[in-house]
Amino acid sequence: MSPQHAINFTLNGVPVTATVEPHHNLIELLQTQFGLTGAREACGQGLCGCCTILVNGRAVSGCLYLASFIDGAEVATIEGFDTPDQLSPVQEAFIETGAFQCGYCTSGFIIMATQLLDAHPEPTDHQITHYLSGNLCRCAAYPEIIAAVKLAAQKRKARDAADAASRELDFAVVRTLD
Repeated sequence: MSPQHAINFTLNGVPVTATVEPHHNLIELLQTQFGLTGAREACGQGLCGCCTILVNGRAVSGCLYLASFIDGAEVATIEGFDTPDQLSPVQEAFIETGAFQCGYCTSGFIIMATQLLDAHPEPTDHQITHYLSGNLCRCAAYPEIIAAVKLAAQKRKARDAADAASRELDFAVVRTLD
């Protein structure tokens, strides 16, 4: 018998505890104990990006990352990217451009595209293709994926401008009331 041990971590913003064995990978943990199936094990070698998960803000291959390593970490999966009433701009862009066909690789692409836009809010084609080079789409929706990242950049820019205008309006109302 393998020695099981408890780990504590934050999963999509919620503190959780799980029991793991030394050989469990992150995908196994998320699927079996939390029912999260957005990240999937496809190649089992960390080459396709289908199992992409964020650990402490960094993308990792969940098929290679041992579950014990997340003790004390912040873990974010595709399931934590939207709110109950609204998708993220990247998710919206993927839908609007048809940047998925079977959907198997989509969660990994969305996570990586989000990280790309965090680092480069207005990415070039080269930055997009370079950043997403570790993700494979077996349906070959690459032109749509690139279009989705560009649209997501525009959506995020518009959202940020709207948020700034809203904050300015709130500030103006407060100044008027003073």
